[in-house]
Amino acid sequence: MLSQRTIISAILLLLATQLIAQTTIKGKVSDQNGTSIPGANIYIENTFDGTNSKPDGSFEFKTTETGTQQLIASFIGFEPFKKAIEIKGDVLTIEITLKESINKLDGVTITAGAYDASDERATVLKPLDIVTTASAAGDIMGALNTLPGTTTVGESGRLFVRGGEGYETKVFIDGLEVRNAFNSTVPNVPTRGRFSPFLFKGTNFSTGGYSAEYGQALSSVLILNSFDIADEDKTEISVMSVGADISHTELFNENKTSVSGKVQYTDLRPYQEVISQNFDWKTAPHSAIGEIVFRQKVNKDGLLKVYTNFDNSYMALRQPNVNKGGEKDTVGLDNKYRYINASYKDILHKKWSVRGGVTYTYNRDKFDLNQDNYTATEDGLHIKLAFNWDASDKVSVNFGSEQYTKKFKQVYAGSEAESGSMNFHDDLSVGFMEVDYFASNKLVFRAGLRSTYSSLLREYYNAPRFAASYKVSEFGQFSFAHGQFYQQAQNNYSVVNNSLTPEMATHWVLNYQRIKANRIFRIEAFKKDYDDLVTYNKPNDFNPNNYANAGSGYAQGIDVFWRDGDTFKETDYWVSYSYTDAERMYLNYPEKGVPNYLAKHNFSFVIKHFVQPLRTQFGATYSYASERMFHNPNKPGFMNDSSPFYSDLSLNAAVLIKQNIILYMSSSNVLGRNNVFGYEFADQANGNGVYESQEIIQSAKRFVFFGLFITLTKDGAENQLDNL
Repeated sequence: MLSQRTIISAILLLLATQLIAQTTIKGKVSDQNGTSIPGANIYIENTFDGTNSKPDGSFEFKTTETGTQQLIASFIGFEPFKKAIEIKGDVLTIEITLKESINKLDGVTITAGAYDASDERATVLKPLDIVTTASAAGDIMGALNTLPGTTTVGESGRLFVRGGEGYETKVFIDGLEVRNAFNSTVPNVPTRGRFSPFLFKGTNFSTGGYSAEYGQALSSVLILNSFDIADEDKTEISVMSVGADISHTELFNENKTSVSGKVQYTDLRPYQEVISQNFDWKTAPHSAIGEIVFRQKVNKDGLLKVYTNFDNSYMALRQPNVNKGGEKDTVGLDNKYRYINASYKDILHKKWSVRGGVTYTYNRDKFDLNQDNYTATEDGLHIKLAFNWDASDKVSVNFGSEQYTKKFKQVYAGSEAESGSMNFHDDLSVGFMEVDYFASNKLVFRAGLRSTYSSLLREYYNAPRFAASYKVSEFGQFSFAHGQFYQQAQNNYSVVNNSLTPEMATHWVLNYQRIKANRIFRIEAFKKDYDDLVTYNKPNDFNPNNYANAGSGYAQGIDVFWRDGDTFKETDYWVSYSYTDAERMYLNYPEKGVPNYLAKHNFSFVIKHFVQPLRTQFGATYSYASERMFHNPNKPGFMNDSSPFYSDLSLNAAVLIKQNIILYMSSSNVLGRNNVFGYEFADQANGNGVYESQEIIQSAKRFVFFGLFITLTKDGAENQLDNL
């Protein structure tokens, strides 16, 4: 039998051998300009040995592997780095230079670039930010609600920007319109955006003063740029607490063609059996989604993209009716959605480029209210052709034309006397032009004009735009933007009165932004004046004589944003604050007042910390919105009362189980605050002269989410932390 001393000696010898066999691999990751890249993923292929680069781009890890191995480095927005290395022990130093991908600019970007002043892009978000922002729950719109300029409207879920209504934000994919970009919903049940953040390499969120290339939005545009040719064959599987999905991507034709397909099923019914709900659901929301994405390189620089989305969803719940003493109405919604987007871009000459495409949108909402039902159907077509011309070193021209076609029909089926249908058809012909003049390396001007003709109204509407940027230092700049913006009246108003003219807003924006390394500071003042807002006497009034463009209003305020990814090791955080003062006279408002969706003060704090030993990123989001005004008929005056403030603390964690498997967990409102968004009042007073009321509240105190995400590739395991 071996002695105890012999055993200890053998163990010590074995440990010493393992230590001697370890090799330290270290170095730095930077781009082609020598700028450090923090958060890049570096690892040895088909092993668990690796790390992420630090804020200064440096990295270091140990491995027991020997011989020839493949070292891989990757980061969103850059081509994967792959190099064969010889591991012999001791220390191996490698300098890694990542090359920016021509066809894959993965960063989801919101920035005020020196030469994009009219776009008002505020800050920088990546797909990783959107999915791992604790309060976002993987929704693009949810992540954007942590940025300055937005107001949290919990019972809606849409983007309310700088005193504007939710409908005043429009969404574009690859420069082409997306109608009904949010999932359909019923009153007081929040919605989400229809599209996954992983479809897009870039996202520009304009909070005001945006380019003349975009229109039909009074307050804001969200411009989503989809991925180009896929870089590899892969299969992705997601198993979540609310459903599952599977997608596959295949490359063809010497990597000049890629085809992706995805099917997704979401069903909240099992989840709501476990988690207590405030709403009385008859049938919890569930949906089936299918997507097909085709990408084809054409010649040297041309790229054709085709994206299709098929979405069917249904929900039904019992909502208390304050006019019936709390007796519940059964409200159901059956939605069918179809979207096709085909776009093409190419370089015609060293000074000319072209882009354009066509989209088709079909959306049908069938609402059931007890025994009555209402169906709204919209068919939309958008055709666009645009050119960029670099006329000289100092002058760049962007111009093009668009055609929008919209057919809308609503059918109401109730009692025989009340049944009926209405419809309208409008064609918008648009021409736009912008000229950028670079006066120097520090000063640029942009002037633009957008002209629209409506076949329904038989009128032209011209919207001039102007912007300028001045770079005051290496890292800081001032930007100014001014312009007019038009938006056709909403479908449910235009279908009643076809003569309603577009609503109008005039924007004035001034900002200062400083970006140095991984720190961003931005402060911006804005003012908006509204004219020709739609007004009517009472809701659900189908008399066209009672609808008019008699409304007006204003919104003004200041936004502040700070993001820091350098100060604290493995930590990134941002803080945003918005103050908005707004009043408007619109809809059935008898006089000008603060709109009931507006919170004057909005604050968000988002923090993410990566723990290397646990291979886990932890995140937290705190959101605050001050009280919102509402009209209380039991008090004198108009818009004379306020709801409580909104507060939400959300937490999440993403655990890298293996290089290709991630476990994700999140919970909103972990403190369980009972947020009240407002009140509904009865149409008539009771016997005591009091108007009965009921609260508008959250569907549940908190939303808890679990998800397991698996990626399979032909070349082996892939670290998906960059993607999630």
